[in-house]
Amino acid sequence: MPKPLIILSHGLEGNSTRQYITGMVKLLTQNGFDCLAWNFRSCGGEMNQTARFYHSGATEDLNAVINYAFEKGYADVRLVGFSLGGNLTLKYLGEQGAAIDNRIKGAIVFSVPMDLKACSLAIIEPRNQIYMHRFLKSLKPKVMEKAALYPQRIDLKDHALVKTLYDFDHIYTAPLHGFEGADHYYAECSSQFFVEPITVPTMIVNAENDPIVPFGSLPIDVLRAHPNVTLLATRDGGHCGFRPARLTDEFYWSEKYALGFLSGL
Repeated sequence: MPKPLIILSHGLEGNSTRQYITGMVKLLTQNGFDCLAWNFRSCGGEMNQTARFYHSGATEDLNAVINYAFEKGYADVRLVGFSLGGNLTLKYLGEQGAAIDNRIKGAIVFSVPMDLKACSLAIIEPRNQIYMHRFLKSLKPKVMEKAALYPQRIDLKDHALVKTLYDFDHIYTAPLHGFEGADHYYAECSSQFFVEPITVPTMIVNAENDPIVPFGSLPIDVLRAHPNVTLLATRDGGHCGFRPARLTDEFYWSEKYALGFLSGL
């Protein structure tokens, strides 16, 4: 009989080798879980072969990974998501609603941008532009590489106009994935609009001092009244930066907390 499987979804422009993934995997595997950390399209070290990339609402890809796990014989699957991967996880759970496969036991997500537009605007603020420029530094070359493969789908005439993440989403992400623009993309993919139907135990961990996910952008009232979803608000932690409780700890606080939650499902 296979062990319980944890499926881990990374953040924007992350991958399965990021510290927040590998640290979590190490602790979970030491405590009786199997882990599957997957890479979003274009994030695994090579460009994917279709015109589309990944995006915050691409739950069909997460669904494909989950079905792959079922095909491998796993009958107990639990989900972990970070940032964009957390939004993706919540949206998936909400879309499944009461019809969710009973082999999915629950989820824990960290630093989730549940209101994508609010977070896209927050990252434009001067104090946060270091994050934005880091994301754009890898996103812009990717879209140029993709345009060389699919010139009929991706027009680079406005490439020089991409100064912010909002610009990138409006000029590239939205039209490439069937949305009318950035606002339409954010409205259709923000997990705040999908949490109410969630039926499995789900924990959301967001820090009050997260610089790019304003705490006030979270649907606090909805989460407080939800029978299956719990919001844990920490004072510190930034964006996916939940540090060890003590300097001598091998594992981060978030990793230990996730182990406790996932073990209790």
